[in-house]
Amino acid sequence: MSRPVRSVLYIPASKERALEKARDLATDAIIFDLEDAVTPEEKDRARDLLAAELTDQDFGARLRIVRVNGLDTAWGAADLAAFAAHPGADAVLVPKVNGPDGLDAVAALVPAKPLWAMLETAQGCLNAAAIAAHPRLEGMVMGTNDLAKELGARFRADRLPLMAGLGACVLAARASGKVVVDGVFNAFKDEAGLRAECEQGRDLGFDGKTLIHPAQLAIANEVFAPSDEEVTLARRMIEAYREARAKGQGVAVVDGRIVENMHVETAATLLARAEAIAALAV
Repeated sequence: MSRPVRSVLYIPASKERALEKARDLATDAIIFDLEDAVTPEEKDRARDLLAAELTDQDFGARLRIVRVNGLDTAWGAADLAAFAAHPGADAVLVPKVNGPDGLDAVAALVPAKPLWAMLETAQGCLNAAAIAAHPRLEGMVMGTNDLAKELGARFRADRLPLMAGLGACVLAARASGKVVVDGVFNAFKDEAGLRAECEQGRDLGFDGKTLIHPAQLAIANEVFAPSDEEVTLARRMIEAYREARAKGQGVAVVDGRIVENMHVETAATLLARAEAIAALAV
């Protein structure tokens, strides 16, 4: 079971106070952002500040992902040089990946660190399967704001205009065994809206959600974790199936529903996820 990424919080790399607060937040992963969240005038200072922070400060068990600027910008090459072998960075997140060749160029400059890809363009979503199959790729992050802008899509609470892109990326990630996390919810004070979008993303198959504010962490962590009821049911299903097999039967029945080997495998995956989440609190 891969490490949980229920909550993935963006932190601007230029903000000292935000970097300091991030050390104690209940987030599974942090994206230290050198790209969109940093103005051109602050890019070089932000890079130096983040390199020092990741050297000097302890961010605990949180997955530490650095979103660099693209290689087609004035800052991308320097970003990669700073974090390609930095011991405080667990992975490098590449923006606006349109195809596997975009990862090839970064992989050549980052030989020993996992890569993550931002899927935030129509072309990227259409090429999601090839991107997800890249041997250096570990995870994919949906950039729903940029994707909606490129599509010319209108905002809808049900995100219907984005479903084709979201679904394509989930399918691609699952086909290649990669992590995939949902895009941000912009209205950080709208808890009901956030919960609904987290539940939608969870039900679509995403591993977690990217977040823009610490106030969003509790809901994302709750929604993307198995509930107590789900854990209890998973254990009952596994036990019932074990008993059925001991009697020479191929299926069991729990709460009026058939339980086959496929359901037992799903239950075991859910329990492993619950255990991995519990281990984060130790």
